[in-house]
Amino acid sequence: MTQEKEARGHEVQAGGLEEIQVAPRLWTTHRDGEVVLRLSKQHAGQETPMTIPELFQESVKRFSGHPALAWKGRRKWNTLSFAQYYTACRTAGRALLKLGLQRFHGVGILGSNSKEWLIAAVGAIMAGGLCVGIYSTSSADACQYVIAHAKVNILVAENDQQLRKILSIPHHRLEPLKAIVLYSSDTRHGTNNLYSWDEFMELGNSVPDAQLDQIIKSQKANQCAVLIYTSGTVGDPMGVMLSHDNITWTTRAVVQDLGLATTSGKQERVLSYLPLSHIATQMIDIWIPLRIGALTYFAQPDALRGTLISTLKEVKPTTFLGVPRIWEKFQETIEGSVSRFSSFKKKMFHWAERVGLKTHLRQMLGKTDLSMNYHMAKKLVFNKVRSSLGLDHCHSFLSGAAPLSEATLEFFLNLDVPISESYGLSESSGPHTISSWRDYKVLSCGKPLSGCKSLLLGDGQDSPGEVCMWGRHVFMGYLEREDATKEMVDEAGWLHSGDLGHVDGQGFLYITGRIKELLITAGGENVAPVRIEALVKKTLPIVSNAILVGDRATFLCVLLTLKCETNPTNGEPLDQLTSQAIDFCKALGSQASTVSEIVRSQDPLVYAAIQRGIDTVNKEATSNAERIRKWAILEKDFSIRGGELGGSRDFSGRRPSDSHHGGNSADSLHRVSSLRAPSAWSPWGLGCGACHPQISTR
Repeated sequence: MTQEKEARGHEVQAGGLEEIQVAPRLWTTHRDGEVVLRLSKQHAGQETPMTIPELFQESVKRFSGHPALAWKGRRKWNTLSFAQYYTACRTAGRALLKLGLQRFHGVGILGSNSKEWLIAAVGAIMAGGLCVGIYSTSSADACQYVIAHAKVNILVAENDQQLRKILSIPHHRLEPLKAIVLYSSDTRHGTNNLYSWDEFMELGNSVPDAQLDQIIKSQKANQCAVLIYTSGTVGDPMGVMLSHDNITWTTRAVVQDLGLATTSGKQERVLSYLPLSHIATQMIDIWIPLRIGALTYFAQPDALRGTLISTLKEVKPTTFLGVPRIWEKFQETIEGSVSRFSSFKKKMFHWAERVGLKTHLRQMLGKTDLSMNYHMAKKLVFNKVRSSLGLDHCHSFLSGAAPLSEATLEFFLNLDVPISESYGLSESSGPHTISSWRDYKVLSCGKPLSGCKSLLLGDGQDSPGEVCMWGRHVFMGYLEREDATKEMVDEAGWLHSGDLGHVDGQGFLYITGRIKELLITAGGENVAPVRIEALVKKTLPIVSNAILVGDRATFLCVLLTLKCETNPTNGEPLDQLTSQAIDFCKALGSQASTVSEIVRSQDPLVYAAIQRGIDTVNKEATSNAERIRKWAILEKDFSIRGGELGGSRDFSGRRPSDSHHGGNSADSLHRVSSLRAPSAWSPWGLGCGACHPQISTR
């Protein structure tokens, strides 16, 4: 078959590309297009391609009676078996056909994680459509753009709140849309193309199974199944086209490298709580469970507002994916508990930390023997820490979407919780490199997935190069964006990330910055801002975001935002400082509890502490060009709602034209690149053109 033709690259040394025999049609921008799959002749990468419906059919044969989906009722957890899950997806697929879903047109899903989200997603693919997740926090205009661009025929929305958002859009701007289905509303509509979930599922009974089967059989592994939309901080959002093979093959590689499996008497469990619009969440919550027969539990919609840990204690997942802010919250919870310990318990806790650090350092050196002290620390401290978070059955602790701070990584490593960071893009179907507890190094992004290749394109072996990727996880292209696709995928078929990185002698990848984030000072010196910004945040725990500015300027300035609480409904930053930030202030003798108190009064204690932190950072500068000369605290943290951050979250925390690596930033959101642009600053570098903050200087 066409999709089984081979498109192979050769192993390449860092610093250059070897000539590669390129097969035609490695990419496409057409929704009904086909691509040549990048099959290998042997080892990982040679597996027979399969579609998502074929993967599901295989799962039903293996795990028919196993529970697949679980959601909390009033008193207990309700479940669907894999057989029931498959039947529900087929019913949804037939209902979508009844409502007029056209081949390779979108089914938009707008709302919180639920069994209906997954059933609609898989049902859309079975019916020959495209699964299109839409961020539940998206504005009406953002929703309209995706609906129009993806040609969404049917929108599956959560509730009346999301419905009102869509109904506020003028009808003529929703031309592709034929029907709306509400999945968390008991109201029966049945008129004006508006349906409750029950009404929607009833429609499927009027479409014969044979019609759906015909569509399923006609699908090819090299055709598009899923659209993931990037944030659009530079121009309009782009639709990342992922094929059936992108999804099914990548699940196989991740399962193999993480050692995931459902065996007799032991079923893998995951908790679905992060937005399913992101490929990282889809991989963990939808596609990998299909591969291994795992049970997906759904958290309450308010999980990130305080119920997450209590749900984790009920579910006890075996694999857990958290964005950096989740791990930071867990750290704050543990530290808060330790602060209330007796003197003896505190000493025991800190002793266990030292034992944990020593043990894992030895393991990273290849020494696997465990000391008596480790076994004692595990029984007295480590097991209790895991149990307090509901992670006592967990064997894979994952962090994705943006880089996790070194301090948080080390904190959990000391407590025998090795958090594995991943690196990748939506354009690489999520992960490109991955760490596991069996193959782990602090601060690295792990090693490439089995069957995938990395290339460092740079000036030399010793200097960082651009990370380029090859494998069956590389996306099909951007929907209707040939120019952007050609920019991402070169003539040889390599996916260019725009990230700078280096690989150590054992094959572990480290991300060092972004090509487009290099600042070139007026003196012509290149400054990589990522390392400096990370050092500012590490040195000053009150700082939420640090943005270095100084392109074509005579010196560097940094914009700082402080850690503050957020509105649980829309994610908007509030004025109230977080408990960690308040503790920072109290330790200085300041009584400030809000950002405005600090900024408007230029709190002398806080400002002096920040200046001391900046001085400490400057001592690490390798040249005068890397020294921060001026800084400012903004009155409000960055957010999607405020327009400073984009909403794209994947394993890397950004799309290639924006920010950096796998596993930073509280909500794993990336920064608008224009924040670095000279136009955002006055000619003297003394204020931000948008908000004119007071700049502090020595």
